[in-house]
Amino acid sequence: MEILIAIFILSILGLLFGIGLAVASRRLAVQVDPKLEAVQHLLPGSNCGACGNPGCFGFAESLLGGKAGIEGCRVCNEQTREKIAKVMGIAVVKQNKKVATLHCHGGLKVKNKYIYAGVDDCVAANLVLGGQKSCVYACLGFGTCVAACPFGAISMSSEGLPVVDKVKCRSCNKCVLACPKKLFSLVSVSNNVYVACSSLDTGKDVRALCPVGCIACKLCEKACKFDAIHVIDNLAVIDYHKCTSCGECVKVCPTKTIRIRE
Repeated sequence: MEILIAIFILSILGLLFGIGLAVASRRLAVQVDPKLEAVQHLLPGSNCGACGNPGCFGFAESLLGGKAGIEGCRVCNEQTREKIAKVMGIAVVKQNKKVATLHCHGGLKVKNKYIYAGVDDCVAANLVLGGQKSCVYACLGFGTCVAACPFGAISMSSEGLPVVDKVKCRSCNKCVLACPKKLFSLVSVSNNVYVACSSLDTGKDVRALCPVGCIACKLCEKACKFDAIHVIDNLAVIDYHKCTSCGECVKVCPTKTIRIRE
């Protein structure tokens, strides 16, 4: 009889606690905006952090709170942005897709000034006298950008240089931040011409270190009919607001530093 009474009491207590938890869960439940859930569902879910928020949920909250714009998610494509705008009841401004662009074409063409035997990481190598390359502006070739890319859009070529797949690239900016030499930038896919060099050395010094570096000859300046390229601090710089990607600067560049994106 005592065992039955104990079981009965425990059953009653369990029932009461269950009812109490059910009531509490309803009263204390946090109301989630259905728009928040819808927007979060549409976001890519990569949680890359390129938007400056702690993951896609954080970006969705900032978006609905008016602290961020739809274009803040660099990973979303135009179709996704339009769907998010429809959920929020706002108009979306179309953005030109950008692709990560490497401003170096030295690779194995640039000799090493010493044998590096440390960790296969560009950041680590850069801590040792600026890296093993004789040109201090050269890509070190250890593929830190490859590891940083969350979309598998970068691979290393046989020339020891990163190659960006413009189809896979989502312009998340991860490679730009990861490269210790600051060799990447995001360039609109509509701009096919780019300068594959970042050296600020004089032409004479560049020739001694790299056969494909900018030598500040200014032939590109003379060839451009749109005043879109100028040599600044010994390096050719393209003004993409003026550039038409006509390719005239590419034709006259003696070191093939100015290139057309494939």
